[in-house]
Amino acid sequence: MNQALVEAAAMSPLAAEDLSMFGRDPWWLVAIKAVFCFAFLMVTVLFSIVWERKVVAWMQLRVGPNRHGPWGMLQSLADGIKLMLKEDVVVKRADKVVYVLAPIVAAIPAFMAIAVIPFGPADNQVSIFGQRTTMQLTDLPIAMLYILAVASVGIYGIVLAGWSSGSTYPLLGGLRSCAQMISYEIAMGAAFASVFLYSGSMSTSAIVEAQGDRWYILLLPVSFLLYVVTMVGETNRAPFDMPESEGDLVGGFNTEYSSIKFALFMLAEYVNMVTVSAVATTLFLGGWRAPWPISTFWEGANQGWWPMLWFVLKVQLLLFFFIWLRGTLPRVRYDQLMKLGWKVLIPVSVAWLMLVATVRTLRNENVAFTGIVLYVGGGVLAVLLISFVVDIFRDKREKAEARAEPPEQEPAFDPMAGGYPVPPLPGQTLPPVPRRRSRQERELIVSGGVDTASDGKEADGV
Repeated sequence: MNQALVEAAAMSPLAAEDLSMFGRDPWWLVAIKAVFCFAFLMVTVLFSIVWERKVVAWMQLRVGPNRHGPWGMLQSLADGIKLMLKEDVVVKRADKVVYVLAPIVAAIPAFMAIAVIPFGPADNQVSIFGQRTTMQLTDLPIAMLYILAVASVGIYGIVLAGWSSGSTYPLLGGLRSCAQMISYEIAMGAAFASVFLYSGSMSTSAIVEAQGDRWYILLLPVSFLLYVVTMVGETNRAPFDMPESEGDLVGGFNTEYSSIKFALFMLAEYVNMVTVSAVATTLFLGGWRAPWPISTFWEGANQGWWPMLWFVLKVQLLLFFFIWLRGTLPRVRYDQLMKLGWKVLIPVSVAWLMLVATVRTLRNENVAFTGIVLYVGGGVLAVLLISFVVDIFRDKREKAEARAEPPEQEPAFDPMAGGYPVPPLPGQTLPPVPRRRSRQERELIVSGGVDTASDGKEADGV
C-alpha cells in the first residue's frame, strides 16, 4: 500500500521535491558558499553603479565617470569610501535606537534572499577543494515564500527610518514606501502562483528543472510582465521612485541620514535590484540554463561551471533593463502609481491566475489541447461580451441621468481664492482681464483745479 502511494506521488505533477542533496556539505564549505553569495552581491552592486552612470551618460550624450581607475571602473568604490569618511550626523529629535537600526534592518534582508537562488544544477556537478557540491547555498520546499517574506521585512527598515527621523518629509517617504509595497506585492504573489501551478513546486531548484523544455517566459508571458512591473515598484526605482522623489520630498525617507547609514540604504536598493533580477531569471528565464541557440548544439553548456556564466549574463541583462527605464521614463504621479497597482495589476494578475489554473486543471483531466483552446477562448469571449453589454447599459443610464438633471453651474474660478495665485485646473478658465481703453476713448484727466489768477498774471507778463 505504501509503495503504491510512493509511486503515485512520484507520478503526480505536484510531487514533493527531492532536496536530499542539500544540507550535506561540511561547515567550511557552507562558509565558502555564504562568502561567495555575499561577494557576488557586493561586486555586482559595485559594477551596477558604474554601469548605470555610464549607460545613462551615454543615453544623455554626456561624459560618465572616467577618472577613478581604468575607464572609471572604480568610481563606485571611491563613492563608498567617501561616504564612510563623511561626518555621521544624528538628528536631535530622532529616536536614536530605531534611527540607527533602520538602515541595518533595510540592508540585511536584501542579502538573505540570495541564499536560495541556484547558480547551477543541483546534482553535485562541481568540486570545491575535492568536495562535490551543488551550486546553491541551500534550498527549501517553500523557498519562494521565504523570498517573499524576506522582501517584506526589508520594507520595515524604510518605514522605521522615516518615522524615527522626527521630520515630516522622511515620514511621508516611509509611508509611501509602505503603501507601494502593499499595492505591488499582491500582484507579485499572484504572478508567482502561476509559476507554482505549472512547476508544481515552490523550490527554486525544482522550478529551474521544470523549465528544461521551455522557459516560463514563453508559457506565462503575462506573469513575466506583471513581475517585471512589480519588481520595479518593489525596489523603489524610477519611474516608481515615489519614496525618494526629490521634487516633493527632498530625498524621501533617507533625508536625515548621512555617512555609512546613508550608504547602507543605497546598498540595500542595489542589492534588491540584483535579488529581484535573480528571482526573475530563476522563475521565467530558465535560471542557469543556456539560451536556446547554444543549448541545441553544445551538450556541455549546462554542465560544470558554465551554468554560472549564463545565470550572471541574464541577471546583468535585467539590471540593464532597470537602467534603461531610469534613463527613459519620467517619474509618475503618486495617484497614477496607486491606480496602476490596485486597478490594473491586481485585477489582471488575479484573472490571469484563474485562467492558468483552469488550463492546468483541464490538462490534468487529460482534456485535448483543442478543447482547452475552445474552453479558454470561450471564457475570454464571454467575459468580453459581458463587459461590453454592461458598458452599453451603463452608458445609456448615464446619458439618461444627464438629460434628466439640469447642468449645475460651477462657481467662477478665482485664482486668488487661497491668498496666492494658482493656475486653473483642466476645464476651468481664468476670468477676463480688464484691458486699458484705447487712446481715442480715454478722457483727459486733470489733477487739481485751474489757477486762474496765476494764469492771468502770466498772460499779462507776456
